[in-house]
Amino acid sequence: RPYPHLGITGPHCHEPSSNVRTKMDTKQKIERLLTDQLSAWELAGNNYAALARIKVKDLNVNGMHYKVQFNPARIVSSAAKVDAQSIQERKCFLCPANLPAMQRGIPFKDNYQILINPFPIFPKHLTVPALEHVDQRIKKRFGDMLDLAAIAEDYIVFYNGPKCGASAPDHAHFQAGNKGFLPLEQEWRNKKAGKIVTYRTASLSYLDDAPRTTLVIETGNREDAIALFNLVYNAMELKPGEDEPMMNILAWTENSQWIVCIFPRAKHRPSCYAAAGDANILISPASVDMGGVFITPQEKDFEKLTATDIMSILGEVCLDTDEFRKLRQRIKEQL
Repeated sequence: RPYPHLGITGPHCHEPSSNVRTKMDTKQKIERLLTDQLSAWELAGNNYAALARIKVKDLNVNGMHYKVQFNPARIVSSAAKVDAQSIQERKCFLCPANLPAMQRGIPFKDNYQILINPFPIFPKHLTVPALEHVDQRIKKRFGDMLDLAAIAEDYIVFYNGPKCGASAPDHAHFQAGNKGFLPLEQEWRNKKAGKIVTYRTASLSYLDDAPRTTLVIETGNREDAIALFNLVYNAMELKPGEDEPMMNILAWTENSQWIVCIFPRAKHRPSCYAAAGDANILISPASVDMGGVFITPQEKDFEKLTATDIMSILGEVCLDTDEFRKLRQRIKEQL
């Protein structure tokens, strides 16, 4: 199905040569951007070099593989103050006028730019902010997320809701990291618990991966993916005073289809985040954590974090079993 605004089609097997050329061109531009920025921008170069020296450990959490990464540079995001007053008092670091002098980008569509993230989690980590300073909201931008996943096919694209790990809830943006990094990418197919609904070519399933709660959309059709996502969105609980249901989203292309993992959320940060003394663990879960890589900017947290801790954190920030079941039922009732 053609996308005139991108000059490409979706992630289908028999793509026009113009689509293949566009993807190759985008891939080359992103690779060149990474190379150029890491050599010219000292902060970014040092932080990416530091990834080779960070500590990582593996944990088995209820039969699922999780990694824990000690990444001190991510304190910028994990400890970000996202209350209204703090946001109002600081300059938006994603607005074009406020970007560091050394930061360069490449255009995506007409209203985004692709930047390298100077505080990386992935060996290749991108931030894709809107050019306009508008709030972080997904409903009208989900199609853009699919387009980004289609054109940057070596990457997993992710969205953090304004109270689900986004350190810039006042500026619409996506992030993307290279494939092969998140454990969920390899595990999701074997963890399917059942199908919830089908809409035309798109199917919605849920995973057996408690205490995480994961919904998965699979389709090769952009419009069907958007329609099914809207169905999920409209079934999710909107908390008082909020403009958007709490969620994290991962999207990528695989076997000529889009795979979209949606993580409905119950809470922004776990109680351990603000706890005193030994009970304190500075973790603010976002899409990457939901994908199976927990980020700890403090070494003390990396050393002590256990599978039981991850179970507890996920149990707090994700829907409980009963609420997840009710959500699936509400989705069914909309068709």
